[in-house]
Amino acid sequence: MDLFNSALGKNITFVRPAYFIISGLSGIPNINYYYVFLFFIYIVSVLGNTIVMAVICLDHNLRTPKFIAVFNLAFVDLFGNTALVPKLLDIFLFNHRYIAYNNCLTFLFFCYTCLSMQSFNLVALSYDRLVAIIFPLHYQVKMTHRFMFSLIASFWVFVIIAVLIAVGLITRLSFCESVVINSYFCDHGQIYRLACNDHYPNYVLSCLYPVLIFWLPLLFILLSYLYIGCTLAKVATVQQGLKAFKTCIGHLSLVAIYFIPLLITFTLMENIHPNARIINLSLTSVFPPMLNPIIYVLQTQEIKESIKKLFKIRVQSKITTTM
Repeated sequence: MDLFNSALGKNITFVRPAYFIISGLSGIPNINYYYVFLFFIYIVSVLGNTIVMAVICLDHNLRTPKFIAVFNLAFVDLFGNTALVPKLLDIFLFNHRYIAYNNCLTFLFFCYTCLSMQSFNLVALSYDRLVAIIFPLHYQVKMTHRFMFSLIASFWVFVIIAVLIAVGLITRLSFCESVVINSYFCDHGQIYRLACNDHYPNYVLSCLYPVLIFWLPLLFILLSYLYIGCTLAKVATVQQGLKAFKTCIGHLSLVAIYFIPLLITFTLMENIHPNARIINLSLTSVFPPMLNPIIYVLQTQEIKESIKKLFKIRVQSKITTTM
């Protein structure tokens, strides 16, 4: 982070606190039950995403470009929830609300990286559906393993650099008065507003990044499905169109679960109570990673058949060993 600060001049010093205080929810009785509820969501998320990743690894038939993106989505969900929920429980259930300055920035980095990657994973899956339905004869040529790996790797590089820039700009802020973060984690927007020096670059990023990371991916996804719908309406019968669109139901469910709560929360951010904002954002962070593997298991025929096949092989091997 010294690179950001050295560019500003050697004589500039910044007032950095030893720690931040995470305020969390306030004035709500028996709030610990809510954190226990988040813990159970976390356990379901870990089990579900681990199963999806294991099934994709064990079944060679699932090693296709589409399931590379699905595996990455499960990995990001697992990693993101693991970065957030255990620390959240430590802060509020065990009352460790003081978090060291560097630890807070690290916490911020991992939370925002995973949250952003979820958005771009949905872009990769929507592009896969677009090519599969609009160009079915060219799918094997256009959607290769190398292309999908390159696409996902480019998303990772972009997100990591973007979040590092946001974290780096926080290191040039001075905190002269309050160090209380009115959120449930080290929230970028809540942190830079505490600064007592110029935080205009941070403000610009807080306006730019939602457009780049949430609105543009959502626009691409909506336009891709609009194009799919228009194309199917022209060239396919109603039954053929419904059959083709059925393959998109799982992905559309993931899009709705991820984007709708975020859009509602950020649209009403200034008009809702801080407690309501914290609850909305915390549920938005932990619910999609829990629901994503459940939806993919229920909606994706390949995964259902793979689980049945692996379970059958497991049962047969047990019978063989007992005999």
